[in-house]
Amino acid sequence: MSVVWLVATLAAAQQTHNQYEPPNAPGAGQKLLAQFAGDWNVVQTFFPANGKPRVAQGVCKQKMVQDGKFLESDFTFFGSNGTGSTGTGVSGFDSKTNRFTTVWYDSRQTTMSIRQSDGTFDGKNIVLWSTPLDPDHPGRKTVARAHLEEGGRILVYRHFLIDDKGNERMIFELRMTRK
Repeated sequence: MSVVWLVATLAAAQQTHNQYEPPNAPGAGQKLLAQFAGDWNVVQTFFPANGKPRVAQGVCKQKMVQDGKFLESDFTFFGSNGTGSTGTGVSGFDSKTNRFTTVWYDSRQTTMSIRQSDGTFDGKNIVLWSTPLDPDHPGRKTVARAHLEEGGRILVYRHFLIDDKGNERMIFELRMTRK
């Protein structure tokens, strides 16, 4: 008797959860994210406000997770002095809002960053705006743009700082070549 009650309770709870938060299938954004999956060689170029650009090499493994709904990106960068750093990004696309959201964390700091698109998506380009975790202290305003080149062999990710007048200055570029 208690087994029947347990099964009935679990079925009712699942129905309630599905009503509250209906499941959905991967959409157009996931199709683009899936093209980013694979093993990549990475060249990261940092553009300081003053001085010459600094270049670092790295590798990245990207894979679709959670039944093809999210792209998980694991980076390793190699420093010129023998040290390195790692970072992980998780990117998703919500077909209801037509928005991409990306969360990033790395071994260099104890903070996380979140970026989100504005709801426009052309099927080829991802544009992500900085999203403050603390609305009382929003920090720097940035935008990042990602797209594929050369038939998917090259993935270009560029990150820009936006000043008070709306001018953009490139902070860094990741140029990723498929292995």
